[in-house]
Amino acid sequence: MDMPPPPLAYNEAKGPSNVDNLMEKEIRFSPPIMKVVEELKRMTDISFPIVAMGLIGYLKNMILVVCMGRLGSLELAGGALAIGFTNITGYSVLSGLAMGMEPLCGQAFGSRNLTLVSLSLQRTILMLLLASIPIGLLWFNLEPLMLRLHQNPDITHVASLYCRYAIPDLVANSLLHPLRVYLRSKGTTWPLMWCTSLAVLLHLPITVFFAFRLRLGVQGIAVSTFVTNFNTLFFLLGYIIYTHNPKKHMCQPLIPQMKPFSTTSLGEEWGMLLRLAIPSCLAVCLEWWWYEFMTILAGYLNKPHVALSTSAIIIQTTSLMYTLPSAFSASVSTRVSNELGAGRPGKASLATVVAIGLALLTSVFGLLWTTLGRESWGRVFTKDNEVLELTMAVLPIIGLCELANCPQTTCCGVLRGSARPGVGAGINFYSFYLVGMPVAIILAFVKKLGFLGLCYGLLAAQVACVISIFIVIYKMDWDKESLKAKDLVGESCAFAHADQTV
Repeated sequence: MDMPPPPLAYNEAKGPSNVDNLMEKEIRFSPPIMKVVEELKRMTDISFPIVAMGLIGYLKNMILVVCMGRLGSLELAGGALAIGFTNITGYSVLSGLAMGMEPLCGQAFGSRNLTLVSLSLQRTILMLLLASIPIGLLWFNLEPLMLRLHQNPDITHVASLYCRYAIPDLVANSLLHPLRVYLRSKGTTWPLMWCTSLAVLLHLPITVFFAFRLRLGVQGIAVSTFVTNFNTLFFLLGYIIYTHNPKKHMCQPLIPQMKPFSTTSLGEEWGMLLRLAIPSCLAVCLEWWWYEFMTILAGYLNKPHVALSTSAIIIQTTSLMYTLPSAFSASVSTRVSNELGAGRPGKASLATVVAIGLALLTSVFGLLWTTLGRESWGRVFTKDNEVLELTMAVLPIIGLCELANCPQTTCCGVLRGSARPGVGAGINFYSFYLVGMPVAIILAFVKKLGFLGLCYGLLAAQVACVISIFIVIYKMDWDKESLKAKDLVGESCAFAHADQTV
């Protein structure tokens, strides 16, 4: 049963104002179309800066690849191997673990349990820093590991240099990811975009300085990467400190005064965070790893250089298209978690419907782009006729994948916002590894379809994923999810250590 929604604005001394109450009544009794428009405005206000950040991040990666290419073919090959390795073993893990705090922070902001927000942020940062230790050791020992796998010694040496100099980036990401989730859960995404834009604007001169002026080569590119991320971190911290106002209801200290606590309840709190973080991490990694699995299989096909070149173009294409669904996923996670935490399941349901509608609409544009513009897009990356021909053949299949990928990625945000990331992880494992992988192997190697068969395997995985997740979303009991949110973060207090809630 829906709980009474809190006011849109709050005066600490006098409580909700009459103007706020009137605004709330207008929204509550407005026609359905007005509710949809209002939700659409909120969704786009959160998602637009996230889309811009995705495009900026894509530009940053392009700068890295271009600079590596300027250094030479050996540096480009070694750098590409290092970037793939760091994505699989490090960045995907940290990003996924940080998503575990999304439902806690989002629902806690909705219920105004700001101390829980602070504790979740601190513990997630600590968790990511601890996870960075084994990842850093793995990066440091990349060369002997790759040599045991009979990789090219020269390429392996370049890749190992990049990974060793990129280890400080683990610290930067361990702080950046939780801060981004914290601000996003609060609905503050515009400062995220401006801070990221400013840091990336400095990224090119920093990269040129370290890689070419100081002649550090690949090591300089790795250094420029973590310098840019630390710049982003400092800009974000500067914004938080500058805008901090202790008198405002939503601007409480990030480090609250702790009260005495019991070991048992502390263990329960950490257990709750880990139960959300680990499935979120698996959901992200399982999908990321499948693309690397497809690249590895491409190396065993006839004319592997053509298949691998096409695979690189496809990964760049899907990375660019992923900016929209990832933005919808983040924004709907924020909206759903905020509304469930505030005890408004009806608005959480409306946010889900609006987000899925946006995802379906944008996925159609993705299909049109990869179908009608496939030749022009392919020529951006290659002049090789064989690679171009294969790229033009598979891009329409990738467009069909996007029809399923965009809504399913968006729905994963709904599952995170409702504190059910484990369901998303299970669906990803079933779809990509029990459906997509066998289909890809059979079509590529048994039916002799080559790289086309691998892409059809990806399509099968995406279709299975979107059907499964649509069924889960359709069967969701929003009133029950609202009660679960109340149990998770409480109306005013969720944990024994979080009882100094404002």
